[in-house]
Amino acid sequence: MNPLERVRRRLAGESVDRRPNFDIYMQRAAHHVGRPLSRYYLDHRVLVEANLAVLEAFSLDVVQAISDPYREASDLGLDVEWPRDGLPLRRAILLQEPEDADRLQLVAPEEGRRMGDRLDAVRLLRERVGDDVPVMGWVEGAFALASVLRGDTNLLLDLHDRPEWLRALLDRLVEVGVAFARAQVAAGAHVVGLGDSMGSLVSARQYRDFVLPYEQRVFAAVKAAGAIPRLHICGNTRHLLAEMANSGAEIVDLDWMVDLGAAAAAFGPDGPAPCGNFDPVAVMLQGTPETVDGAVRACAAAAGPRHFSAAGCEVPDGTPDANPLAHARALRELG
Repeated sequence: MNPLERVRRRLAGESVDRRPNFDIYMQRAAHHVGRPLSRYYLDHRVLVEANLAVLEAFSLDVVQAISDPYREASDLGLDVEWPRDGLPLRRAILLQEPEDADRLQLVAPEEGRRMGDRLDAVRLLRERVGDDVPVMGWVEGAFALASVLRGDTNLLLDLHDRPEWLRALLDRLVEVGVAFARAQVAAGAHVVGLGDSMGSLVSARQYRDFVLPYEQRVFAAVKAAGAIPRLHICGNTRHLLAEMANSGAEIVDLDWMVDLGAAAAAFGPDGPAPCGNFDPVAVMLQGTPETVDGAVRACAAAAGPRHFSAAGCEVPDGTPDANPLAHARALRELG
């Protein structure tokens, strides 16, 4: 059974030889092949090299074009600094004042330097793995993109001070996400992930008003294009399980502070497949192979028959090889 078959059968509720391994790799992947982070972010060939390497090394069931939250924002005009081997840095907030949004020029994904680079990554990954391994593209949710362009504090104040202005901004930004998602599916993506990192910081009511409708629009486009939608929100989303189940995602990532059994129960047999969710730092980075083995088995026992196995968020840079190898071994033994 190849990884793409494993994923599709898992989502259909059919038997598989083992749970899919859906760990997210970014910084750890770049350094696994000895490349500086700036090259991983800016050169799709390095991203592809790194993802293919960790795919083989750690028995993953997905290759990923995920890198950083600045793809769309850079092409919309955000000024970003790229340290040689460090995380990208936003030099200044693009939408300092609400009226700055009037000058925002939306860019087609194919015409954007950084969105275009991700499209090149998806094409090359699909060329290398064909239909044996799922190729995963990625977009920023409209709410997350708004936080990058506007700043986290400003965005949270906008929820209260200018909600109609914010909805108008999100209506514009979601069109970028829809177009980018469609372009990645056309380039060869089997899966499109959507990151909405700010979503965990709002109430369930605010999520329903300012986050969920825009996720649903992107995921509807992903499904219509024939790909699998995956939702990823870092942090504590225990208060949002019902809303996330209604996003249209077929796979929902859950960070380590969420009760995985409660999430599986909330999603139900006809909802999205839960993905996660052992602690990426305490278990994967700082733990031992025995710690990882126990965490993987505990998640599998809690999450039920549609579970995808993964750390709660990105596998941290500096994680020793022995720990993701223990993850893969535990999945083989669990069957």
